[in-house]
Amino acid sequence: MSDEVSVLIVDDSALMRNLIGRMVEATPGLVVTEKAMNGLFALQKIPRVNPDVIVLDLEMPEMNGIEFLKERKKQGITIPVVILSSIAARGAEITMEALALGASDFIQKPSGSISEDIHTVKDTLVSMLLGYGGQYRRSQGKKLLTPSEYPKKDESKDRPKISSASPEPAAFPAQIRKPGKTEIIAIGISTGGPDALRTVFAKLDANLTVPILVVQHMPPGFTNEFAKSLDRVCPLDVKEAEDGDAVQPGRILIAQGNKHLEVEKKGFSPVVRLSDDPLVSGHRPSADVLFASVAMTYTNHALGVIMTGMGRDGAQQLGTIYKEGGMTLGQDEASAVVYGMPRVAWELGHVMEQVSLENMARKICDIAKTPR
Repeated sequence: MSDEVSVLIVDDSALMRNLIGRMVEATPGLVVTEKAMNGLFALQKIPRVNPDVIVLDLEMPEMNGIEFLKERKKQGITIPVVILSSIAARGAEITMEALALGASDFIQKPSGSISEDIHTVKDTLVSMLLGYGGQYRRSQGKKLLTPSEYPKKDESKDRPKISSASPEPAAFPAQIRKPGKTEIIAIGISTGGPDALRTVFAKLDANLTVPILVVQHMPPGFTNEFAKSLDRVCPLDVKEAEDGDAVQPGRILIAQGNKHLEVEKKGFSPVVRLSDDPLVSGHRPSADVLFASVAMTYTNHALGVIMTGMGRDGAQQLGTIYKEGGMTLGQDEASAVVYGMPRVAWELGHVMEQVSLENMARKICDIAKTPR
C-alpha cells in the first residue's frame, strides 16, 4: 500500500476530474485514489478507498457539495475536505457555509466551473492536499513519506518546496527597547488559515481587551462573509475592516480581500486605513504591510503572530515588530498546514517562540494580559 497522501477528487466535470488528477499525480507525495462525479458517488467510494483528503466541487447534480458535507458530518467522516469550486453570486456565503459544515479550506477555480487554466492554482492546491492529508494520515497512525522518500514523478521540479529538516533560528536581532504592555495584536496567515483562525478565535478569552488586526490571504468578496463566520464562533466581535474603522478593545478586524490594511493613530484614537497600493511580498493584503504599520505605530506595545501559509509574507516585517520591542509568536511546524511563512520568520530569528495551533489562543491571551 502506498504511503503517499491519497486524494479523492469529486467534480461533475470529467475534464476537471482529469486536469485535477494530472496535477495530483504529478506531485511527489500525492496519489489519486479515486474520482467521483458527485457527492453521492463519493460517499459510496469512501469506505472502499479510505482517502486521506478530498477535493470537492460545490455545484454538482444529485448531491452537491453542501449536501455531501452535511451527510459527511452525519456519518462521522473526519477526512479533511478542500473546496475547489467556481464561485457564483452567492459564492462567498455558500463557501462559508461549507467551512462551517467542516470543510478545511477553499480555492476558487480561476475561470468558472470548467477552468482549463486550473494549473494556475496548482501550488496552492497541492500544498493544501499535502498539508491537510498529511495531518490526517498522522492522526490515523499511518506512515507518511518524508520529501526525501517521495517517488520520482515527471513534474517533480514544480512541486512545492517542503523540507523535512527542522530549521534552526538565526540569532535574535537587537531590540531598541524592552517590551511594554500589549496594546495591539497583529496576525498574518494564509494557506490553512480559515480552519486555524476558527480554532484560535473560538478559544480566545471573552474578557480580552486588546484589539486584533488580521491579514488572511483571501480573494475579494469573501472576507465579509468570512468575518461573519468567525464572529459566530468567537466571544469577541469580529468584522471585516472598513477604512476609518476604530481600533477598539475586544474587537477583531479582518483585512478586506485585495486591500492592504494599516493602522494609524489620530490623537488617542487609532483607526485602520485600507489602500490599493501595489502588492507586497506577492500579496494584497500583505502581512508585511500590516506588521510594518503596527511596529511604527505601537513600537514596543505590539504582539505580532505569524501562522500557517505558503511563501514568506510577513516574515521580514515581523522582525520590525521585534526590533521595536514588541513580542512575536510563530505557529510550529507540527500544527501548520503549510509551514512556509512561520518557517521563514523563525529562520530569520524574528520569532520569539513557536506555539502549536492548540495552544495559540492561550499564549496570545497570556501575553496580552501580562503587565509590563
